[in-house]
Amino acid sequence: MTSKRMLLASMTIVATTLWAVISFAADRIPFDQKAFEAAQAAGKSILVDVSAPWCPICRAQKPIIEKLSLLPEYKDLQIFDVDFDTQKAVLRSLQVQQQSTLIVFRGAKEIDRSVGSTDASAISDLLKKAI
Repeated sequence: MTSKRMLLASMTIVATTLWAVISFAADRIPFDQKAFEAAQAAGKSILVDVSAPWCPICRAQKPIIEKLSLLPEYKDLQIFDVDFDTQKAVLRSLQVQQQSTLIVFRGAKEIDRSVGSTDASAISDLLKKAI
């Protein structure tokens, strides 16, 4: 009986911890023009992450962005993923020339962008500009 209680208590702690982490996570969705414009109109902090599945720099950026997006200060950050290979109209509208481009907005205003950075502190500094 004691081991069942210990297991139940452990599962409760794990579930509570996961819920807390998930509740702090930034919202990440595939780029959709209407959703992007709605986030801009609402004055949200936005990261546009332009990547390609074949890009090694993009693969290096993803875990950094994922880790940072779990921090409480980024809980309201809206992350839009843009596929470099298939979303050419979006690339033109955002004036993106290459994959591994990260663009931060505060509402409708572009604040800054980075191309090819895999330095965690530089990416963190970029995201801080959006909040």
